[in-house]
Amino acid sequence: MTAARQSRPVVLLRPVPGTSVIHELWAGTKLIVVLAFSALLAFYPGWLSIALVAVAVGAAVWLAHIPRGALPSIPKWLWLLLLLGAATAGLAGGSPEFHLGPVDIGLGGLLKFLRITAVSILLLALGAMVSWTTNVADVAPAVARLGRPLKVLRIPVDDWAVALALALRAFPMLLDEFRLMYAARRLRPRPVLTTRRARRRRWAIEMVDLLAAGITVTLRRADEMGDAITARGGTGQIAAAPSGPRSADWVTLAITVLLCALAIGLEIVGLSGG
Repeated sequence: MTAARQSRPVVLLRPVPGTSVIHELWAGTKLIVVLAFSALLAFYPGWLSIALVAVAVGAAVWLAHIPRGALPSIPKWLWLLLLLGAATAGLAGGSPEFHLGPVDIGLGGLLKFLRITAVSILLLALGAMVSWTTNVADVAPAVARLGRPLKVLRIPVDDWAVALALALRAFPMLLDEFRLMYAARRLRPRPVLTTRRARRRRWAIEMVDLLAAGITVTLRRADEMGDAITARGGTGQIAAAPSGPRSADWVTLAITVLLCALAIGLEIVGLSGG
């Protein structure tokens, strides 16, 4: 009797163990690359741009040695939603069209759905690459360094960087705590309720209990994090860590600029030719 394959959960904000060229890049460089590719796909979401960004993401995954086990399992209901969306979009028709006997079938809606899906997957992959190859502690100094020109406008860049760093640090801990609470709730014996009203009331009581426990855990974690930050010199030390690009970062940024320029040029040529 074969055991059922265990689903892999979504793991966020935890870098993959090991080192590589991508791991050693400055966190600010990765943020700039993600911003550049996101802007490219937002303004020029054509198939040529999608293909170039996909090649870049694939090369980064290969250089970073990301294992297949880092990818979360895709639930079946998500595949069903994608199939339903593709079928619904296909009913819209549009060019290009092909003729199947006396019937004209338009693929315009289906192609647009596939393009939007591909862009969404690439954006998720870009964010996942930053999460898999970047230490959370390196994000705040990078944000503070990138936002340094905004200090001329009296914008509190360092405070924003500290708030972002604390949020990134707290999110994995709170996620683990909520998973633990949910598992403990499932282990509790369920009372036998015969009426629908009793079941609704029991569900409402359990939701209130979970929310109260979640708030308590969040406050406890915040208190512990505040004590740890105070012991290490305060919040100013979070954004004040030395951070900056190196030679590999400039090469990465140059490759990103070339890919974006190539994609924009091909998209413009394709639009003018069409």
